Amino acid sequence: MDTIGFIGGGRMAEALINGICSAGLVARNNIYVSEPVAARRLELEKEYKVTVCDSAEPVLQACRTVVLAVKPQVVATVLRELTAGLTKNHLLISIAAGISTDVLHRHTGSTGCRLIRVMPNTPALVQEGAAGMCAGPGALPEDMDKALALFQAVGTAVVLDESLMDAVTGLSGSGPAYVFAFLEAMTMAGINCGLSRDAAEQLARSTIVGSIRLVEHTGKHPAELTAMVTSPGGTTIAGLHVLEKGGFKGMIMDAVAAATRRSRELGQ
Repeated sequence: MDTIGFIGGGRMAEALINGICSAGLVARNNIYVSEPVAARRLELEKEYKVTVCDSAEPVLQACRTVVLAVKPQVVATVLRELTAGLTKNHLLISIAAGISTDVLHRHTGSTGCRLIRVMPNTPALVQEGAAGMCAGPGALPEDMDKALALFQAVGTAVVLDESLMDAVTGLSGSGPAYVFAFLEAMTMAGINCGLSRDAAEQLARSTIVGSIRLVEHTGKHPAELTAMVTSPGGTTIAGLHVLEKGGFKGMIMDAVAAATRRSRELGQ
């Protein structure tokens, strides 16, 4: 990519900009961002030395690859504003949660632009993101390669059938919030058992990070690793018994299912 543009300069756009700059995919002055809030434009310009503007027109004129990084509730309004500048030479990559390629095509079909739908998540801010993506109308293999390179610069990216994209939203899109809630609960539990807040936070955080790295390093199923920690009549089985009685796994499954349903609702 010689240039890339962003419609919207929020945190997810910033995460991608940071990843692009770190990976050297595009020169900083060839990254264009359309952002209506002046203070945010100044922030992005100062931090990343990118080209900022208050409207989409300069972005569409300068860039053939454009990332639609706005809230799903305003997608229709924004797309109506973009249609005057979009052409068949543009690749539009949407990261709006729940918005299907059918909806995108409904608003942009007359322009002939090519479409890709992506669901990233907030750990992309530290290049540890997880994204699912699917091809939309007109998308070429080289377009998908371009999108993969972009999102692999900020973590992991997988290509899926669009029918699974709402599940991606429910699992990895909303998933960081579940992990943060678990981290907070672990910390509070440590404090409740007598640890200082600082010690509880450090131990809980390191426990979660270390456990994930152990999964990655060993390649073992989580159930196998759980068994390694659990001895007969020991402390771990006592704790796991409480989690099982409370329906811990079922609650997580229900949370992902609820977020998936909400993603479908947003798309409608």
